[in-house]
Amino acid sequence: MTQNKRLVKMFVYGCQMNFAEAERMEGQLREIGFESTEDAEKADLILMHTCCVRETAEDKAYGKIGEIKRLKREKPSLLFGVTGCMAQKESEALIRRAPHIDFVLGTGRIGELRRVVEELLAERDGYKGHIVDVAESGTLPEDGTPARQGTVSAWVPIMYGCDNFCTYCIVPYVRGRERSRLPEDILREIEDATAKGFKEITLLGQNVNSYGKDHKLADFAELLQMADKVDGIERVRFMTSHPKDLSPRLIAAVRDGQHICEHFHLPVQHGSDSILKAMNRNYTTERYKALVRSIRENVPGASLTTDLIVGFPGETDEDFESLLDFLREIRYDAAYTFLYSPRSGTPAAKLDGQVPDEVKHERLERLMALQNQISLEQNQKLDGTVQEVLIEGPSRTDATIWTGRTRTGKIVLWPHQKGEGVGELAQIRITQPQTWVLKGERERAEG
Repeated sequence: MTQNKRLVKMFVYGCQMNFAEAERMEGQLREIGFESTEDAEKADLILMHTCCVRETAEDKAYGKIGEIKRLKREKPSLLFGVTGCMAQKESEALIRRAPHIDFVLGTGRIGELRRVVEELLAERDGYKGHIVDVAESGTLPEDGTPARQGTVSAWVPIMYGCDNFCTYCIVPYVRGRERSRLPEDILREIEDATAKGFKEITLLGQNVNSYGKDHKLADFAELLQMADKVDGIERVRFMTSHPKDLSPRLIAAVRDGQHICEHFHLPVQHGSDSILKAMNRNYTTERYKALVRSIRENVPGASLTTDLIVGFPGETDEDFESLLDFLREIRYDAAYTFLYSPRSGTPAAKLDGQVPDEVKHERLERLMALQNQISLEQNQKLDGTVQEVLIEGPSRTDATIWTGRTRTGKIVLWPHQKGEGVGELAQIRITQPQTWVLKGERERAEG
């Protein structure tokens, strides 16, 4: 018997892992007759997959929860669920704050989405109570086929959770300890994606470098080598790497791989040893610099990006100047910069020496100005070079201008040529390097 199609609207906040999980949840919902919609007014189910790493992410989620109250009032049959990190952190407090939420599923329970929705649908004509399930789970969400977005690049989670307990970070408390997927399950997913035409896969984990420590069937370097050999794959990417676990074997795997991209996203977080110690990062600036030297010696031309936190408790003017000096020495291609945001439940939230907001903002502006200058200078080195670009399609603002990425992860824009197709590899000569993008033109084939 064919089921009537129902519509689901998903709101997804946070990191790449959250978007990958959202694809899995949508896959579960498709199995019970749901189709996605962009119009929340038409939805039979609204699902919000949340983040709580920063306060701004929680504020956005709470704002949207408030907006959905009107939709629930106008359409009493509408189901509304909250999942993910904020759901794990807040649990039943979400229901007390917003009783129009029907269910709350924590990070270890998203594999239960289909069952929960079916249960609530069955109760639609009777009493419908709230469901809150944030129990920790040692299992991995292997059931179902992801409802992938796009046609070129696919997210493939390889592990869940984190064992590092950086003092500013709430992730280990809301995602649990590290759990690695089996290599055969990961490879099966990659093969399925390439069979459907995806050319690029990104292996995801809170710390991919510690992959396999729990089951000891393969380490991350070995997993990369396996992925590199999958038929049909053009590019293999990965994130995020913790510096303390970056091994020579991993650097060698990137160096020797055919499809493994020459891009290392290696979050340093700060350039002062005293701040790194307070953050519980378990490496020094000298150890980090040695890793960068090894990367650049073994993989010439590799791009290096990072994450940086400004205004961590106890950060002095001298610490901040050390951070600026560190940037001048390392010369990242790009950096994602953040103001420190206290998260309740983390050790850093209780530390003395909280930095005033005005000082944080002033330091952030100086940091961004320096990094923007370095990013521009790094990109200017590519002026006149020909770069292999994986075509992603028209740019957001102009359909005649197409976009794609180099193997090193840099965004490239160029005038579209007749016959170009999404998912193809193009040779683009860089003619106008800018801070955030490279502009160029299609290289003409000789003969």
